[in-house]
Amino acid sequence: MARLTAHGPRRPRGPAVTSASTPAHRGPVRDVLTLVLLPLPLLAATLSSSFSAGGNGTRRWFGGGRAESQRAQAQAAKDDAAAAFYELDTAQRDLRISIETITAVDDSPAARRTVADFEQLGRRIDEVSGRYITAVDAHDLDRDDLDASAASRARAELTQARDELTRTKQDLDRFAQNLGPLLGKAETQLARLAPAVERARQALLAATNALDAVRQAGLKADDLAGRLAALGPELTRLNQGAGQHGVQETLERAERVARDAEAVRAEAERLPERAAEIDRRLVSLRTRTQALRTRAGQVEPVLSELRRRFAAACWQDLQHVPEQAEQNARQAEAKLTEARAARDAQRWPDATSLLSTVRALLNTTDESVSAASDRLRRLDAVAKDPQQEIDRTRFAIRDAQRLAMAGRTTPEPRHARPLDDSVGRLDRAVAGLQGRHPDYWHFLTETEAVRETAAQVVARIREERGGA
Repeated sequence: MARLTAHGPRRPRGPAVTSASTPAHRGPVRDVLTLVLLPLPLLAATLSSSFSAGGNGTRRWFGGGRAESQRAQAQAAKDDAAAAFYELDTAQRDLRISIETITAVDDSPAARRTVADFEQLGRRIDEVSGRYITAVDAHDLDRDDLDASAASRARAELTQARDELTRTKQDLDRFAQNLGPLLGKAETQLARLAPAVERARQALLAATNALDAVRQAGLKADDLAGRLAALGPELTRLNQGAGQHGVQETLERAERVARDAEAVRAEAERLPERAAEIDRRLVSLRTRTQALRTRAGQVEPVLSELRRRFAAACWQDLQHVPEQAEQNARQAEAKLTEARAARDAQRWPDATSLLSTVRALLNTTDESVSAASDRLRRLDAVAKDPQQEIDRTRFAIRDAQRLAMAGRTTPEPRHARPLDDSVGRLDRAVAGLQGRHPDYWHFLTETEAVRETAAQVVARIREERGGA
């Protein structure tokens, strides 16, 4: 927008005739005094020449009222136009700050359209401002010889310029009102910027202090130090500011730096506790490994009992348990040794991973060692009284059948069929108990499978009826 400092209207000096103190226009007072003091013959001649003179550079005493009135109206129009120009210029400068706020944060299509509309409006402002300045420069309202017609033209042109400036100011105000959502969003993000950057700096400082405390305690934290050092360039970019990298990018960087630095701080503060936990796990897992080796040595007598009393099908799948348990125990001890070395070197992730491997090995070995003892116990029970297992399984089938028939005269085939199959399966399992060395393990696995089928039918019926 054009600036008044470059082409602004000259400050009005007002009509010359109104200044009684100006040396060139002390006329009325000075002339009266002169006439009073003149001799009578000279006074008559002077009055005669004054009234007969056609001007000759002096203003007439009578007949100039219309020109002065037009001059005053033109001057008033000039003042109104200047005020409108100032208002438009101020509004445009204020709005430009809002536009710059939006463009600094928002690169959406809506923001780009707003910037384009503002630029178009700015070109219109330049045009009406140019016409105003041209009108001001075209008319010198301070001229002594300004006639009524010239003053009238000046008033008309300046009034038109004022009206154009006023209409443009109204359009600018409406445009500013429509910026509300975009400007609010941008201001919100700008309000977040400084606190976000400060949080990132404080997080980095806290992480540095935590790391220093860990090192003073004699613990190494090389991986944490490396992660913290990697945040150094990010801090440099934060310090360079949003003016260089953009508000949105700076906000995202600040949040990322704060999050990563907080993670480093938290891990550093947990490091002494983590070291102590690894020490406890080393002791606990070594004790458990030794106990499991002792238990693994007891599997062989259990297998001997199974071989002596039951058919081969009841224990063949357990033959490998003693050897596998011993192998797993040796592997666990080797991993514990590696974990101890990793802990002494303060390679915390390696130590943690190795201890997890040891725990998984011991869990698997414990299950297989327990399976042998559990097998013998279950086989003993069913050999003494298979009827208890039979009754338990028949009850599960009958319970499922009652539910399938509830409220019906005939059951759904998809429910009845698996239950009927289960009845036949149980009968065959019971029949298999005949003979000198029955396969009790097959009998147990079959009854367990039948109960599982009955439970699935019950669950399906309840789900269907619950949904209905």
